[in-house]
Amino acid sequence: MGDASSASLPRHVAIVMDGNGRWARLRRRPRFAGHRAGVDAVKGVVRACAEKGIEVLTLFAFSSENWRRPKEEVSLLMDLFATALDRQARKLHQNNIRLTIIGEREAFGSALCERIASAESLTRNNSGLHLVIAANYGGRRDLVQACKAVAIEVRNGKMDPQSITPEVLEAGMSLEGLPSPDLFIRTGGEMRISNFLIWHLAYTELYFTEILWPDFDESAFEAALGSYAGRLRRFGRTTEQVLAAQKG
Repeated sequence: MGDASSASLPRHVAIVMDGNGRWARLRRRPRFAGHRAGVDAVKGVVRACAEKGIEVLTLFAFSSENWRRPKEEVSLLMDLFATALDRQARKLHQNNIRLTIIGEREAFGSALCERIASAESLTRNNSGLHLVIAANYGGRRDLVQACKAVAIEVRNGKMDPQSITPEVLEAGMSLEGLPSPDLFIRTGGEMRISNFLIWHLAYTELYFTEILWPDFDESAFEAALGSYAGRLRRFGRTTEQVLAAQKG
């Protein structure tokens, strides 16, 4: 396993925070207790990323498929989201952290949308860690929306189909202007990306752990960073080419 030195840190970490419900069930507590405990784990990872100088942290908080969960759980999750925004936005601002919410926020209702807009506005000019929360987000929809925007430009004669490049499509997606994730982490033992940033994870290093999200502490995060530090990212090149470029 590698050493997560500053030279080998990822610029952008993306995390699927899985296992809240199982964490609660193991303790014979309601599922929502797991979600509350998961908020504390979020605080820890945000703090660690800010301290290490990681540029972007993207967290998958609520997928577009999560509306299928029991109505009571969804309602409680929305309340928890709103409460977290109210309590944490000013703390993020005080720590020079910028907050951005990606996903179809219209489904959240006007009150929560206002909270989101307020938190984003408060932190917009901060220059430290950029914290991105994916809420009511789906990777396929993200890609489809970008394709629709390009199709409209072509239909209106403002774009030649031959000029469509990966960069053009990416500019219409939720992470516009941000580097793609270098490291993807999924807790809870499942080994899939679950429709999360499917375009942006093309060359991302994947890391899966059995640890349930509420138990994902600083040592667990260090283990993930250490795994990343020990990998050789070739991007289509040979190992010899990469090592030669590293030497100078």
